[in-house]
Amino acid sequence: MKRIRFKIAFTVILVLAGVSLAYFNSLLNHELVPSISTAGLFSEESPDHQVGRYTTIVDEQGNVLSMMSRTVYVGDELYTDEGRSYRVVKVEGDRAVAEFLGMDSQIVAYNEIYSGMEAPAMTNLAQQQSKRNIAVYHTHTAESYVPTDGREAIPFKGGIYQVGKAMVSKLQAVGLNVNYDETPHDPHDNNAYVRSRRTAASLIKQGPAAIFDVHRDGVPDPNFYRAEIAGQKVARLRIVVGRQNPRQDANMDFARRMLSAANNMHPRIVKEIFVGKGSFNQDLSATALLLEAGTHTNTREEAERGIGLFSESVPAVLGIAGAPPGAAAPQGADRAPAGGAWRAIGWILGLTLAGGVAFLLINAGNLDNAKKSLSGFGREITSFISTRSAALKPGMGDHDQDGDNK
Repeated sequence: MKRIRFKIAFTVILVLAGVSLAYFNSLLNHELVPSISTAGLFSEESPDHQVGRYTTIVDEQGNVLSMMSRTVYVGDELYTDEGRSYRVVKVEGDRAVAEFLGMDSQIVAYNEIYSGMEAPAMTNLAQQQSKRNIAVYHTHTAESYVPTDGREAIPFKGGIYQVGKAMVSKLQAVGLNVNYDETPHDPHDNNAYVRSRRTAASLIKQGPAAIFDVHRDGVPDPNFYRAEIAGQKVARLRIVVGRQNPRQDANMDFARRMLSAANNMHPRIVKEIFVGKGSFNQDLSATALLLEAGTHTNTREEAERGIGLFSESVPAVLGIAGAPPGAAAPQGADRAPAGGAWRAIGWILGLTLAGGVAFLLINAGNLDNAKKSLSGFGREITSFISTRSAALKPGMGDHDQDGDNK
């Protein structure tokens, strides 16, 4: 009976280890894997970009740092266009307080690298042989712009599609191949990202150099995003990175590069980077970003112009063309980042251990019996290994040994 229990336990552990190794191998090889975090699945939290519901983030002196139509949590982070970094330390209703952490050294460094960068010549890029694919889609496909579209949401065919098409046109104009998926993911609820995950996964299978999920914000003040840049009235952008996925380090590296490159090409076109609770399906790719192009009270044309200017910097950041010296391709573009991978290993080991403990408890019935079983299990393994080692004589296989024992 003990030997049967031993074999069952050993099989369970082997299966858990095999699944864990397969997961980790797929992570390292950039294959599609399920998100470790289940945050947002069937959640009662408020979905983001709900018009009329927004959070104001202030510093410890009460100065407004940002506003956004999403729930903000303690631990979320904000990086301004010049590289000032903040972490949220307190949330009271629709007001969050963030402490100043200092200047972000990576953004400062990237600003130096990309300083003086000009918009690439379209003809030069178009003539290049090594074109790369870019993927664009929308999780919130009803999002619209009131001054242009007449209302803030149009189910299944929101004005956000026109903003996405403006991005696609600009990327194609600078010589890139773009796979634009217009699959709708309505309604605008907590599970929109669950539905859009299938779209994102399908796009990732085609090996894009980067994938962008394009949104608009829902804060009421259009001037919060509005600016005049490159002689045009535009809606500025926010980059959003999820902090609950194993690729966060690489996503952040890509976000920092995009902010620095875009703002050096067209000053202030990107307002900030927000690192918030959630995954936003960014665990699927090291170069996946969520973009918010203006808010619902901006005109759609402002958002189209803003995202068009932003898109001009994409080739240089990806190292396709026009990159200044020292601007290598983003960290982890072809594999999972080291930091994220080690976090994944931690999860894998923890899950494997938890599975083994759970099996022992179920099999033993209570904690005391589980301790005895664990002790006996260790003795059986030692005995098993010793017996097999002694039995296997040089030059003889398992079949021969079985014959000797008959």
